[in-house]
Amino acid sequence: MSADAHRLTGHGQDTHDSHAHSEGGHGTFQSYMTGFVLSVILTVIPFWLVMGNVLDNSLVTTLVILALGGVQMVVHVIYFLHMSTKSEGGWTFMALIFTITLVVIMLAGSVWVMYHLNHNMMPMDAHDVMNNAR
Repeated sequence: MSADAHRLTGHGQDTHDSHAHSEGGHGTFQSYMTGFVLSVILTVIPFWLVMGNVLDNSLVTTLVILALGGVQMVVHVIYFLHMSTKSEGGWTFMALIFTITLVVIMLAGSVWVMYHLNHNMMPMDAHDVMNNAR
């Protein structure tokens, strides 16, 4: 049997599939470490923003945390899930677009609901109680 046949059947020494790497297969140690370092950085920054009360406006802090969360999702998809427009004929990318759309709708809806709950459930001050009692 030739070396190519051994590689195809998995009986040879070299069972390395170079096609899997070009089509979004396993990553290298360097790519995994890059993804890990980026994930840690994108986790530490929001923690620091909240615990250090760095930004005075809570809305800005929330938007920054949501943006960093979105960037972290992209890092995970690229470095750990190895998704690209070329993998599986683009269908995984279409599923990713659909998932991102759903996540954006959920996050925006959650922030909207929390804002309105906070606004509508705030206790009334003494002046408003006196005006409403009449």
